[in-house]
Amino acid sequence: MWVRPALPARLPARARVHNGVMGSIEHTLLASGILLLAAILGSKASSKLGVPALLLFLLLGMLAGSEGPGGIPFSNAQISQSLGIVALIFILFSGGFGTHWSVIKPVLWEGLSLATLGVVFTVAAVGCFAKYALGLGWLEAILVGSLVSSTDAAAVFSVLGSSGVGLKGRIKPLLELESGSNDPMAVFLTVALIQLYAHPEVSAYRLIPQFFLEMGVGAVLGWLIGKLTAATINRLNLESDGLYPAVTVACVLLTYSLTTMLHGSGFLAVYVAGLVVGNGDLIHKRSLIRFHDGLAWLVQIGMFLTLGLLVFPSRLLPVAGVSLALSAFLIFVARPAGVFLSLLFAKRGVREKLLISWVGLRGAAPIVLATFPLVAGMPKADLFFDIVFFIVITSVLLQGTLIPQVARWLRLEAPEERSRPFPLEFAPPTKSMSELVEIPLPDGSPASGRRVADLGLPKSALIVLVGRGEDFIAPRGTTVVESGDQLLVLADKREIPDLYRLLDPEGRRGNL
Repeated sequence: MWVRPALPARLPARARVHNGVMGSIEHTLLASGILLLAAILGSKASSKLGVPALLLFLLLGMLAGSEGPGGIPFSNAQISQSLGIVALIFILFSGGFGTHWSVIKPVLWEGLSLATLGVVFTVAAVGCFAKYALGLGWLEAILVGSLVSSTDAAAVFSVLGSSGVGLKGRIKPLLELESGSNDPMAVFLTVALIQLYAHPEVSAYRLIPQFFLEMGVGAVLGWLIGKLTAATINRLNLESDGLYPAVTVACVLLTYSLTTMLHGSGFLAVYVAGLVVGNGDLIHKRSLIRFHDGLAWLVQIGMFLTLGLLVFPSRLLPVAGVSLALSAFLIFVARPAGVFLSLLFAKRGVREKLLISWVGLRGAAPIVLATFPLVAGMPKADLFFDIVFFIVITSVLLQGTLIPQVARWLRLEAPEERSRPFPLEFAPPTKSMSELVEIPLPDGSPASGRRVADLGLPKSALIVLVGRGEDFIAPRGTTVVESGDQLLVLADKREIPDLYRLLDPEGRRGNL
């Protein structure tokens, strides 16, 4: 016969469980909260110092690691790789979701050339240098080149934003497209080279059809799932608005996992899916963009902190010399060679190509990719990781801090236009042809100094609100708009390009 024990007899057991299990969870949550808060405060300081926030996140992780004051023991490359992959797919989706197709369309072929041919040229150049500088075999040397072949535009724009410097022409949308689409190429090369190292009997020529298969499957599935996600969001009619972000999160997870299982590029698929969803007719689009922007920052902080924990500072000093040499070769030779060769037939001047070469910062993806040889158990994996980490640090410190000066030296700087967060949310019906867009009036706009009634706007266009300084103005026909104003305009989607040509004819909206 079962007899329920008296309450006092259960208390000691519960106390032991609390102290043994819950205590460790509480300590983990406490450490996580402290590190997250410190990283957020560090990002605020980074904007004043002109240093990319990712560098401070990495250094904070190193300080919290086993060789730092924090003393947190961590050396699990598998966990770091898994967290890095999850973070990258949400970062790529957020990048695609917030990208306007009309902005990147004029630079589409240039961006794809940089993301493919540019990566290949960079890998080849760095591989040749690494073979003789490190005394590696050709396969290992090319692997080192593939690890550092992708760029991180988020670091670039954080520096530009903190310094108040923008870029002329269509340089910024080109960098956005390159950074969002070159990660899949770098991942493919890294994984393929590790497979060739583990199975030397496999012919390298098999990589060519495998590449087209992975990219083709990734692009097609990303487009299909993106279309399906947009249609699902518009037709679900959920009772709680807070559930719509959960739908897009599920979209990211399903896109990456299904594409990877079908031997496609999951990273390319999530970027394409984000691009399709973000440019579709979507309810709650503005709130979803803000959600994924915040989520991207959260996973980025977690990823950099974790990767920082994986670094042992005592191992960096012995590889400092060769790492500096590799970093200098990458910055001053390999990256410019990749840019000039891949943009050989592009209608861009030498100054533009030089600036594009300089802003090719290395960031999240190279460090995540450096965990792949660690997980695969390659003999020199620790050396590769330490070198890649050192290269990322030096790239961010040197290139990141000098971007404003280089842009000014090349006479390609422009005032950074900042988008105003209007206190409005417009969710048009699914079949609506109307869209709410934010259009800045840059210096030199023909609309500056004119009354709203005299702007000659399309018949469907209505200026709902004008952001000026810290104020919002409800405009009338007699309201005069000025340079620096941010216009919130409701218009027919088919006439939005005419609006941009009317208010910003030189296409400087690409600097937003």
